[in-house]
Parts: sequence; structure tokens; C-alpha cells
Amino acid sequence: MNIKKFEDIESWKQARILTNQIYDLTKTSKLKFDYGLKDQIQRASVSIMNNIAEGFDSGSTKAFINFLNYSYRSSSEVQSLLYILLDQKHIDNETFSKLYNSASEIKKLIGGFIKYLKSTTKN
Repeated sequence: MNIKKFEDIESWKQARILTNQIYDLTKTSKLKFDYGLKDQIQRASVSIMNNIAEGFDSGSTKAFINFLNYSYRSSSEVQSLLYILLDQKHIDNETFSKLYNSASEIKKLIGGFIKYLKSTTKN
């Protein structure tokens, strides 16, 4: 694996895309007036990419894995929040599916990266 900076990590790249999609959504939908929910989903999506970046520079593989786990859980939080957006009719089914699937893909990437790091770490 040829990763020299956090920007090289595929899960970070995909989290950046998802974060931009979430921000675009919060600017254009009724969600922009639901300040608490808007803030929460923005912060959760930002947390995905920031924990990857912070973990990359944490200084140890064990710490990096911990940060990746935080990122994974933030992806789950985004998915849960998407259900609230759907239930409150802030988004339609198509938007829900697109964003939910993006978060799922990010979780797969993060999970795979965690497995890789664990396999290369000496106990």
C-alpha cells in the first residue's frame, strides 16, 4: 500500500465526497431550517474524514485503528441520521438510498483498512 499522506486513503476521499453531499443537501432542502439536525449530520459526516486524518498522524498503528473505529461509528451515525431526515420528509427515498449506500461503502473501506492494518501489526 502506497499511502504517504491521509489524502491518499480511499475511505478519506469517499468521506470527503459524502461530506460535500451532506453540506449541499443542508443548503438546498428544508433541512436548512432544522438547525439541530442539520448541525448533527454535518458534524457526523465531518467526523468520518477528520478521524481518518487525525488517526493517520497519531503516531502508532494501534492509535490509528482506534481513530478508524471512531470514523466507522460516525458513518453509522450518518446512516441513522439519514433515517430521521427521511422520516421527517427532509429527503426522498432516492436521496436516502444514495447517501446511505455511500456511507455503507465508506464503512466497508474503513473495515477493510482496519483488517489490513491489524494483519500487518505485530502483537
